[in-house]
Amino acid sequence: MESISEECMFRNRGISEVSIIISESVSFLFEGTFPYACQRPKQYPASKKPGEYPQNMDLPPVLPKKKKKPYPIPFKEIQKAARKDKKLAERGVEKPLQPPKNGLLVPELIPVAYEVLDAWKLLIEGLAQLLHVIPVYGCSDCSEVHVAHSGHNIQDCKGPRSSKRRGLHSWVKGSINDILIPIESYHLYDPFGRRIKHETRFDYDRIPAVVELCIQAGVDIPEYPSRRRTNPIRMIGKKIIDRGGYVEEPKPWRAVDPSSSSIIDLDTCGACERFPPPSPEDVPIIAQETMNAHETVQTGVTKLMKKYTVKACGYCSEVHVGPWGHNAKLCGEFKHQWRDGKHGWQDATVSEVFPPNYVWHVQDPKGPPMRSALKRYYGKAPAVVELCMQAGAQVPRRYKPMMRLDIIVPESEEASLVA
Repeated sequence: MESISEECMFRNRGISEVSIIISESVSFLFEGTFPYACQRPKQYPASKKPGEYPQNMDLPPVLPKKKKKPYPIPFKEIQKAARKDKKLAERGVEKPLQPPKNGLLVPELIPVAYEVLDAWKLLIEGLAQLLHVIPVYGCSDCSEVHVAHSGHNIQDCKGPRSSKRRGLHSWVKGSINDILIPIESYHLYDPFGRRIKHETRFDYDRIPAVVELCIQAGVDIPEYPSRRRTNPIRMIGKKIIDRGGYVEEPKPWRAVDPSSSSIIDLDTCGACERFPPPSPEDVPIIAQETMNAHETVQTGVTKLMKKYTVKACGYCSEVHVGPWGHNAKLCGEFKHQWRDGKHGWQDATVSEVFPPNYVWHVQDPKGPPMRSALKRYYGKAPAVVELCMQAGAQVPRRYKPMMRLDIIVPESEEASLVA
């Protein structure tokens, strides 16, 4: 009996020693340093106050062009909703639709749409005036933009002729379209009407996607009429059983001179020629107004897109405002031959409708150009924010972590001594 008890005690002792070793190794894995970032566990703060931002943030990732964009909504949730709609359709039950999914307007979002449209006009006007004062450069071989008195020397050009310049950019004078990327969409009189085909794509006007979103949310523009329903549409599954009939789109704006119409203020084309250079004492005021307009547009578009459907291609930058995408075969990105040029539609994000267009943050615009050796010390900011900041506007708090304002950029000979 004594030998058996001693053997049991030895086994328990061995098990306890093994458990101690395992616990120590696990604590080392979760408390020590990691050779690869993919092995590092996520660190969640114990308590995070609302409205607080981290000290520094990683730069925005560059998505590969040879892959489809990730779904903004998890694919399992999309499948779950599709199965639910299919079960209702098999039983012949109509899909319960709420505004604006049923074609009706959301009354509380109509003032938001007007506010976004007014801020959009003010944003274009402010940027056009600031471009006369703040120099902007764009690469002629890629989409890189730089806001400073001279282009940077960071060797990250991916253009077709960049190998001859060893990755250096070929800088030319930039325009307002380099700061405010023109994302356009087809204007639809009835978003629930006939879909745009490849043969009929020239029958529809192309306008900024932000403007089209505001029109469908309740803004009335005489040049771009929109159908306002009083009776909701009815659907069973994916099929519309009652849309109130097809209504032909009125086209009175064809005889209107675009240069004398109010729609010219909604587009960035020729904006710098329409607005003269501001006086030096008005530059900080215009910069702050432009910054506020940019924030108003972004927050307003975010509110509208929570209700109104916007589709984006998963391969290219095409955007369509409406319940489903169009059938124009204009996609030329990854594996477009397999899709016969059709777009791979999915739910759009705010950054696809109103892209931030991140640029390098320059601490001294008149100083020496930025270099590749010090690239990891530089931060980034949206092009509009960087332009307005250099003109004298106050930077909103949520952009400061990515701009890395608290990091001191060392000299080139000091960079090798920094840990």
